[in-house]
Amino acid sequence: MSVDAVTFDLDGTLVDTAAEIAEAVNRTLADFGLAPRPLDEITHLIGHGLHPLMTRLLQRLQAEQPALVGQLLAAEVLPALDRHYAATVGTQARPYPGVPEALDVLLAEGVRLGCVTNKEGRHARRVLEVCGLAGRLELLIAGDTLPEKKPHASVLQQAAQRLGVVPGRLAHVGDSRTDIESACNAGAAAWAVPYGYNGGEPIEAAAPQRIFVGLAEVAAHVIDLRSAR
Repeated sequence: MSVDAVTFDLDGTLVDTAAEIAEAVNRTLADFGLAPRPLDEITHLIGHGLHPLMTRLLQRLQAEQPALVGQLLAAEVLPALDRHYAATVGTQARPYPGVPEALDVLLAEGVRLGCVTNKEGRHARRVLEVCGLAGRLELLIAGDTLPEKKPHASVLQQAAQRLGVVPGRLAHVGDSRTDIESACNAGAAAWAVPYGYNGGEPIEAAAPQRIFVGLAEVAAHVIDLRSAR
């Protein structure tokens, strides 16, 4: 199979955003008189969206501190989280080592590139711009771009269409089960990196078709595939 286009997940694949997510979470907890949680704990909850992360953390807090039951209402906490995340997004995000260089290699090869994320579009654009990646990606499909989100088949099918390729010539690279399911559902290649956020689950458990150490290895593999056709 040759690859003519590659799409990437954002958080945990292209960029490390755990610190700013944790900052927003802990600012929210402080609003309700609660102590901050460690970065590692919050990082292991990342992978299914900001609201599910906070919901799981609230459940954990209420199990640890039964007196909190009934006091921490998602209807109050989640809007506060949204406000804090809007203030922290892009403040600590950093591209993973080798990411800009790998994208440049793929662009030089004529591969069309995009980002497909479930993050809200305004936040995704901010992160890409701050990290210097926006100009390297011709397409952004965010969580509010289409009627559906990953892992619905239509998301990567739409990405393939906008990049001018059939799904069978598209590879999607991500760090979570959601990404692997998205690619499989759409008929694209399901590739993964092992260093991101998958809700604490090893990415191997999601059965990606290939796992790459990093994006430099992804770029090298794409070039090998294209030279063999």
